Amino acid sequence: MSHPIVHIELSAHDHKQAARFYSDVFGWKMQEFPEMNYTTFEAEKGSVGGGFNPISDQNPAGTVMVYIHTDDLEATLAKIEKNGGKIILPGLDIPDVGRMAVFSDPTGNKIALLRPLENM
Repeated sequence: MSHPIVHIELSAHDHKQAARFYSDVFGWKMQEFPEMNYTTFEAEKGSVGGGFNPISDQNPAGTVMVYIHTDDLEATLAKIEKNGGKIILPGLDIPDVGRMAVFSDPTGNKIALLRPLENM
């Protein structure tokens, strides 16, 4: 089973403003999802893309979330717990994207897993 990093989220007070900044500075392509209050970015070819996550009490400014691909969300979560990690969010469906989960490693770093629709 392969586990590449597939998505990175940067926290933003205003996802549209953040999108303009990164587009103007780095030339990244943006796609807005108004129904989700979210904008994704596509960096240079061959690199990982991501999105701008709204700032909240659970997602303060400066938060970066890394998403790791998995073909089997439940098996990966079980392996995380077996090796000292803690499950924070056991599973959440993202329409037209797939299913995600969030865990913390033994140090306390929060990381997300993503099982894309094509693997469901």
